[in-house]
Amino acid sequence: MSFTDKAKNKVEDAKGQVKETTGRATDDRDLEAEGKADQGKASLKDAGEHVKDAAKDVKDGLTK
Repeated sequence: MSFTDKAKNKVEDAKGQVKETTGRATDDRDLEAEGKADQGKASLKDAGEHVKDAAKDVKDGLTK
């Protein structure tokens, strides 16, 4: 996983946490849900990057 992708995922997760917390504090359920969704997207992207890394490791292991 590239450093840039990892950083982008962390930023998206942090934004989601802020939205969720703000939504909860202001009783804005839509904003809270949007924050949770942003965190979920960041987690899925992170998982996808891990799968790519694992596939690359397998490929590298087979070509050596």
